[in-house]
Amino acid sequence: MKTVGVLLAGGQSRRFGSPKAFAMHEGHSFYHYALEALRSICDEIVVVTRPEFQEQFPDGVHVTTDLALYAGMGPLAGILSAMELMEADRYVVLPCDMPFIEADIMERLIELHNGDISSVTVEGKRHPLVSVWNATVKPTIQQALRDGNRRVMHVQGQHEGQWIEGALLTDTPEIAFKNVNTPCELERG
Repeated sequence: MKTVGVLLAGGQSRRFGSPKAFAMHEGHSFYHYALEALRSICDEIVVVTRPEFQEQFPDGVHVTTDLALYAGMGPLAGILSAMELMEADRYVVLPCDMPFIEADIMERLIELHNGDISSVTVEGKRHPLVSVWNATVKPTIQQALRDGNRRVMHVQGQHEGQWIEGALLTDTPEIAFKNVNTPCELERG
């Protein structure tokens, strides 16, 4: 079964003030942590980012942008763009703004994956972009984007899926799944 990692690094980062993918934490860019978390479970990894950021990723990292038809339509467009670029049986999705995520957490997520889509929830807060998507979901994403619906959970709701409690993946879910939206949040880590 082929697994492709999808690192979403194309957000606006309005609250953060600069592109979160390149923010630093303990000597590494945020995107580095997501790449490392995906590396052991994925056959290939693709970073989906904005055109102006493509050249900022190092050589050896496969980087793409949204398909022209869906450019700027958010995370669903990024997931679909990765699916169009690299054929796989399943796609493991991570946003670039979770610098505390670790490989063993993602390994456990893929072990527990069942149904079409598996996503993480932590004490009632859903993290739909920390997820595993079967390739069979692709037509639903295409239709949602054609209809102008950018909501990730809209697509997830149309498929057999599950929400996996973060505590089943790590002893510290409140830290591991913290998406950093401002520099102050990183300091509080």
